Amino acid sequence: MKATSVIGILLIVAGLAGVLTGGFSFTRDTTAAKIGPLELKVQERKSIDVPLWASGGAIALGVLLLALGARK
Repeated sequence: MKATSVIGILLIVAGLAGVLTGGFSFTRDTTAAKIGPLELKVQERKSIDVPLWASGGAIALGVLLLALGARK
């Protein structure tokens, strides 16, 4: 399998994941204060939305790369 085909497949899979899920979220632990033996920790939940146009572009670019890779 050529590198362009592999990249094309990965882009299609990533684009489909972006369309189906709409984004992803993660939790980040931070230390807010440390006074002697006491520690204050904070958990922040972050959410990143994947725009629909970016997912569609990834799918289109992946299909283009697959077509160009199969052509040669």
